[in-house]
Amino acid sequence: MPRCDVRIPRLYLDAPIEEGASITLDASQANYLANVLRLKAGDGVLVFNGRDGEWRGTLASAGKRRLALAIGTRTRAQTAALDLHYLFAPLKHARLDYMVQKAVEMGASRLQPVLTRHAQVTRINLERMHANAIEAAEQCGIVTLPEIRAPLTQARDARGGRPLALAVLIGPEGGFAADERAALLELPNAVRLALGPRLLRADTAAVAALALVGAVLGDWR
Repeated sequence: MPRCDVRIPRLYLDAPIEEGASITLDASQANYLANVLRLKAGDGVLVFNGRDGEWRGTLASAGKRRLALAIGTRTRAQTAALDLHYLFAPLKHARLDYMVQKAVEMGASRLQPVLTRHAQVTRINLERMHANAIEAAEQCGIVTLPEIRAPLTQARDARGGRPLALAVLIGPEGGFAADERAALLELPNAVRLALGPRLLRADTAAVAALALVGAVLGDWR
């Protein structure tokens, strides 16, 4: 069961949050709350910034077409992200958006593209990835945001980073080139993960692999 109140809208704020603070919302956030969700002054939202936990906020007018949030009590303390890194060959826009959102929902703490020989695209919009990660975090009830890293230029550079980090790497739909596959298998502690007899799309494989890791190693307990 989710540990947050799913009946209350959640909003990510890139600002310090503390009890008693008043935070003026930017135009896009004000438009989303007022015109998309149809909230008004006095309505409540839950807010988080990835550092200070989750807090209750109350909408208030801040002048013409502007909204502010009056911060109340903290509802949840900040929790640490899983040490789970998700690395992937980039996809085209809509499917990349989907994959980023699902990786966040499945608990990935780092998202990092890996440029491979058979990848569909070579240019990645990291700001768009960040925006999709925020949207997913708002909707799935977590209080952390994943780290969005710049692309790795070679598949053999894909690894978890810190010694205890676990990295899941999904290759391109065209498959890894023979030399890329050989280089990956030479990495310490590298294990090939089978996802069944069917050929999966890369975004489907992402959900399947991260779900399997979560079920076997924790986070679903």
